[in-house]
Amino acid sequence: MSVLSIFAATLSYQYQDFLHRPLTIDPHSPEGIVFVVPMGTPVYKIVNNLVEAGVLQSSNAFLLAVFLHDSWHTLKAGEYLIKPGSTPVDLINQLRDGKVIQYALTIVPGWTFERLMLEIAGSSKIQHALTGLSPAEIMTKLGHATEHPEGRFFPETYYYPLGTTDIAILQRSYRDLQAKLSLLWNTKKMDSVLKSAYDALILASIIEKESSVVDEYRDIAGVYTRRLAKNMPLQADPTVIYGAGKTGEGTRSNSNITKEMLAHQNPYNTYLKAGLPPTPIALPSAKALEAALDPKAGETLYFVAKPDGKGHIFTKNLTDHNSAVAEYRKGLVNTTLNSTNNTKSTP
Repeated sequence: MSVLSIFAATLSYQYQDFLHRPLTIDPHSPEGIVFVVPMGTPVYKIVNNLVEAGVLQSSNAFLLAVFLHDSWHTLKAGEYLIKPGSTPVDLINQLRDGKVIQYALTIVPGWTFERLMLEIAGSSKIQHALTGLSPAEIMTKLGHATEHPEGRFFPETYYYPLGTTDIAILQRSYRDLQAKLSLLWNTKKMDSVLKSAYDALILASIIEKESSVVDEYRDIAGVYTRRLAKNMPLQADPTVIYGAGKTGEGTRSNSNITKEMLAHQNPYNTYLKAGLPPTPIALPSAKALEAALDPKAGETLYFVAKPDGKGHIFTKNLTDHNSAVAEYRKGLVNTTLNSTNNTKSTP
């Protein structure tokens, strides 16, 4: 074998060894290191930054590898997590494929639009383009200027890279809600007392706020659809609470109803007016949407929380309902007395 052949073979071995040798990752960073490639950064600058970060010992071999892997013009901007054990080949593939760090935003069923916007505003990884805008202005930015924002976004966990705008996230969630609602409306099993998909959205939001027990969503939907059919007031506590501006931070409507709330004339007071309120009152889950369009058949027209707070008692007439209410109030009194006695006996 000639000297030239031996030299070429040595270089080839060294190059292959370089390609598959783990990169230098700080042992004090067991999860790896975060490396950001700004938009428009040329390849040589990316590689120099990797050297400065201590990931690469030399730039030349990596530049050659990028060229030979036909990736010179395909490395993508973004925020990357370079994990321990990664090799130069792994890193080239990661940069070429744009496998950036993904952050999560979980939108919770039962949240109001206000609560959703607070969650988005609290993320430092999201680019905030909607700060300071009113709900109407936000919907205009999203391309839905005539729509009320309440209930329009799908509760789901959304993954996004650094710098994703709040507009982009809300648009994804809006599209998901519309797709789910349209599918359910167009494939509903029976004629509904609800006149539109938007009515179904409104009812689903009420169902979502009424109970944390998913298995009784269809029971609640049955009560409300029968009330609508009979032109009876819904008498839905969550709508009264919403109309009074007492939505709170939680996913359930757990504020106490007061006489002032019940007497307050507003479009959401379903004790004083029949029919649905004008808009949803929260973000409904898929299960609540399904229940609104597939209510449980029966004759129940009333329901009240069980004394232990775990679900509701459903009744067909006012007499039975009043008895159930009395049991509920008795349970509240007993709970209060037990709590007081326990407090007194605590040393």
